[in-house]
Amino acid sequence: MARLNDNYLKLKAGYLFPEIGRRVKAFSQANPEAKIIRLGIGDVTQPLAPAILKAFHDAVDDLASKDNFMGYGPEQGYEFLIETLIEKSYQPLGVQLKTSEIFISDGSKCDCANILDIFALDNKVAICDPVYPVYNDTNVMIGRTGEANEKGYYEGLTYLACTEANGFNPAIPQERVDIVYLCYPNNPTGTVATRDDLKKWVDYALANDTVIFFDAAYEAFITEPGIPHSIYEIEGAKRCAIEFRSFSKTAGFTGVRCALTVVPEELLAATGNGEKVSLNKLWNRRQSTKFNGVSYPVQKAAAAVYSDEGWAQVKETIDYYMENARLIREGLQAAGLTVYGGVNAPYIWLKTPTGLSSWDFFDKLLSECHVVGTPGSGFGPSGEGFYRLSAFGDRDNVIEAIARIKKNLA
Repeated sequence: MARLNDNYLKLKAGYLFPEIGRRVKAFSQANPEAKIIRLGIGDVTQPLAPAILKAFHDAVDDLASKDNFMGYGPEQGYEFLIETLIEKSYQPLGVQLKTSEIFISDGSKCDCANILDIFALDNKVAICDPVYPVYNDTNVMIGRTGEANEKGYYEGLTYLACTEANGFNPAIPQERVDIVYLCYPNNPTGTVATRDDLKKWVDYALANDTVIFFDAAYEAFITEPGIPHSIYEIEGAKRCAIEFRSFSKTAGFTGVRCALTVVPEELLAATGNGEKVSLNKLWNRRQSTKFNGVSYPVQKAAAAVYSDEGWAQVKETIDYYMENARLIREGLQAAGLTVYGGVNAPYIWLKTPTGLSSWDFFDKLLSECHVVGTPGSGFGPSGEGFYRLSAFGDRDNVIEAIARIKKNLA
């Protein structure tokens, strides 16, 4: 009989969002008349911008012409998209990248998991707590972590507590780690890192030969001036950091699928005998072997995001979601709840009422308000007692959801 990967059996009961789906389905079947408003999973609701759709359609039309037909593209991505990203997204930040350092993919979730292919299992890995579950679970799946203890912490990972006391920004580890995951603007807490915050991490990484996995999926939602949009705005970061970005939330590509990963050529890691090797070359080899690239129409649509017309339209949608975030944040505060986030990120992180666990609060909102959010404990043990709401809903639904919550919590 074939042997399975026993590490999958070490995962906790179920991935967070399928469990939410199971509970919502059961409630819906028992209460078919209930109008459920979903502010849980971070899926977008507004349509693609017109300029993006036009580029998408034009690219599909290209495939109908023998002269313009495109088959396999480069696994790393088409140069027209990579050059656009360098010029429109990174150069305005003062960041200079080579075309060989950007890799186009079908999603940051995939890249955050797949990047582990090029790192040894005996690396010591640190993740924040609470955290986007993919960071934790993919390390479990590949066999790095061992078993979870009674609190849900895995023995093979270093957890960096993000609490009210530290403003949900973790302290630099006292011990050395090989890899550390950072996500800013943060999912789930909605917090951001200042330039000084990131400099401390870069300084730590350079001093300890640590690699930073920097997830910047929500950088387009930063509203306050002076907040870095990229880790590479910090001097020295190219020698210690890999950056992940996504079109999913920025441009509504959750169903279209497109993202990018930046692996600078000067970023090195050691072999077992101490030889320094370029991670860029290894990631390129990994992608060339295991990935066939993102489709031509999708990459044409992605490039249109950064056209003058496209970006103006995309920015309108981002502003729409951030207005939702303001309404949620202020509405919950008016209901007497303690609220974080929602200023530079499309997530609101709220403290559950006294005596309610995060799953108890989930069930309360679902049964009494017919509103779906995300229990904080699903993001890690330090998320217990907190709850995440997403601003990616329709405006009318957001307004109604907040009215229901205020009515039931008053």
